Amino acid sequence: MIEVTQPSLKPSGVERVFVVFQRVAAGYCMLFGILYWVRLIGFYDGPLWRFDLMPVHWQIAASVLSVFFPFAAIGLWMLTSWGPVIWFICAAVETTMYLGFPDLFGSRPLVVVCHGMAALLFILFRVVIHIRSRPPRPAQE
Repeated sequence: MIEVTQPSLKPSGVERVFVVFQRVAAGYCMLFGILYWVRLIGFYDGPLWRFDLMPVHWQIAASVLSVFFPFAAIGLWMLTSWGPVIWFICAAVETTMYLGFPDLFGSRPLVVVCHGMAALLFILFRVVIHIRSRPPRPAQE
């Protein structure tokens, strides 16, 4: 006899942890966005910490990331499908900046490693959730 079970509408423990992970990532994205805005408006007194004093490559990068990071934070917090996509764009831009052009942007390996770890965790969560959501195979008789 084949037993039919109803799918559960309650989120699993992995899904709940994934929600927390996305919300923490959203907080970091908002923090990074604010830091880029601080750089743009010149609130902090430091070298190249004002838009009109920055070289063009920093003006472009800071302008793009100051908009994209808060946008990613909103998407991640709301658990939308586009939130991780926008975060990935931000991570790819920063990784390219710090790994591809260290002579222009400096070297920040910790930022690159954090983006890589976050991407790996995201992929791991998605794979585990996908595997757990598959219906069980019927038993062979």
